[in-house]
Amino acid sequence: MAKVKTSFFCQNCGTSYAKWQGQCSACKEWNTIVEEVIQKEDKKGWNSNNTSVKNKRAPKPQKVSEINQVEELRLNSTDQEFNRVLGGGIVPGSVSLLGGEPGIGKSTLLLQIALKLPYKTLYVSGEESAQQIKMRAERINPNSENCYILTETKTQNIFKQIEDINPDILVIDSIQTLHTDYIESSAGSISQIRECTSELIKYAKETATPVILIGHITKDGHIAGPKILEHMVDTVLQFEGDRNHVYRILRALKNRFGSTSELGIYEMLGNGLREVSNPSEILISKNDEDLSGTAIAATLEGMRPLMIEIQALVSTAVYGTPQRSTTGYNAKRLNMLLAVLEKRAGFRLGAKDVFLNITGGISVDDTAIDLGVIAAILSSNEDISIEKDVCFAAEVGLAGEIRPVQRVDQRIMEAEKLGFSTIFVSKHNKITVKKPQIQVKLAGRIEDVVSELFG
Repeated sequence: MAKVKTSFFCQNCGTSYAKWQGQCSACKEWNTIVEEVIQKEDKKGWNSNNTSVKNKRAPKPQKVSEINQVEELRLNSTDQEFNRVLGGGIVPGSVSLLGGEPGIGKSTLLLQIALKLPYKTLYVSGEESAQQIKMRAERINPNSENCYILTETKTQNIFKQIEDINPDILVIDSIQTLHTDYIESSAGSISQIRECTSELIKYAKETATPVILIGHITKDGHIAGPKILEHMVDTVLQFEGDRNHVYRILRALKNRFGSTSELGIYEMLGNGLREVSNPSEILISKNDEDLSGTAIAATLEGMRPLMIEIQALVSTAVYGTPQRSTTGYNAKRLNMLLAVLEKRAGFRLGAKDVFLNITGGISVDDTAIDLGVIAAILSSNEDISIEKDVCFAAEVGLAGEIRPVQRVDQRIMEAEKLGFSTIFVSKHNKITVKKPQIQVKLAGRIEDVVSELFG
């Protein structure tokens, strides 16, 4: 027998060491380094005895011009939000990783997709029993004929069932619960995660079967495993949102087959997750009262225009140092905009507390909402409400000028579709929308907007 080989791995960041030490020099965490067995057998993983795979010819180098281009085929997941984030559908042979907080709805989302798929799907669960999955499936879609459930954690047993069923799509819930006989460390360790993922990737590439993995995340919000798992897969998806709210956001952190800037939004209901095709409906409150400190801004997530509600509260500072607090917005950018208002527009906000909130629980880093932020702050400071059918789409510069933003036509059309009557944009924007029903007001400086709103 081969000599047993061991190494020491940090369970937080995955860095390997030749010997044990108290603190990881990479992530600076204490007592996270654990000894793991890394000696493996020669034959391992998916289809190790398959002679057709074993004896196939090695690939030879080709010129780029000589490579045949094949049109990329994708499998429709029947979930339009999921398709959008993936870039148009599930790519055959791809390996995708879905991460998120405990209880956020990762298993519900993938089980819901698996139950609705028209393809033969194998859902492997290492966390729940078949009866528990059945109870959730009854709420979501009780009449599925294409979804097979397997409760197993050993990869060798999983691959035996895969050979019998021959599924079109494989779902693993979750990768941290799997273990293989070729590694002697416990399930969830760095070595086990790396080895199990390698076997699944080999299976996916050799059979062109898409594999979707669910991954746990650490207390810092990163996928446990840690980064080595994200480097191995083709697509990394993040499912996020506050468990106390009903809305969930799906975004791509890595995507070899599409954009990483797309966004999918779901609403958590008793019978599963509902796709939200019009996100603006959840991001704008339906309050009929005229409230000061509220403004609507047009932003973009990927290619998707959204109308978001910005709330601001300006009050006299009780203590010596005024507070600056933001939720869903960059605090440093807020401080910059307050300095612009103080220096360029003459508003004395240095001795006042300023609180800013993006409603709906989302975070926005689009500079096009700068004008909306300033409008909300001034509305609260003056205690004058802004008309509900007015919105904003412009960046504010350090000189107090209103700067143009990208794809302003899409923002104008989204505002028009949702019934807004007026939108403020920069006068330097080139607008190509012909005869819009919404009134487009052009502004060059902050003073122009202030005189229109509060003059």
